[in-house]
Amino acid sequence: MSLDVIMDIVSWIAILAGSAFMLIGAIGTLRFPDFWARVHAVSVTDSAGMLLLTLGMCIQGGFTLVTAKLVIIGVFLFITGPTATHAVANAALVSGFLPKGADKFCSEKKKLSPEVKKTKAKKRAPLKGKL
Repeated sequence: MSLDVIMDIVSWIAILAGSAFMLIGAIGTLRFPDFWARVHAVSVTDSAGMLLLTLGMCIQGGFTLVTAKLVIIGVFLFITGPTATHAVANAALVSGFLPKGADKFCSEKKKLSPEVKKTKAKKRAPLKGKL
């Protein structure tokens, strides 16, 4: 086998694996029961699928300007994908949309006496002017 054939095989394996990750993530988005499971499915499979697809296209492109552009796009997507997923999940959490089963933990915090809440707040208060 020549090097070109091996590079084609490796690149198509990466492209097919990346496509499979993306397809599994899309199916997970449709099939999972709640928002939090769907966000998890998308975040994990999106990053893995994008990396494999970009790797396969880079191998197909060889050492050209196209590969450099693909690497830049891949780095951008690798940084912004998980960041956007975190921002969406954090916005849902802050707005009060809690995961299933988290209600009992939140109700325990509400039962604390005002004195205990004050002491916990003091422990978490940042140091002002002591640096």
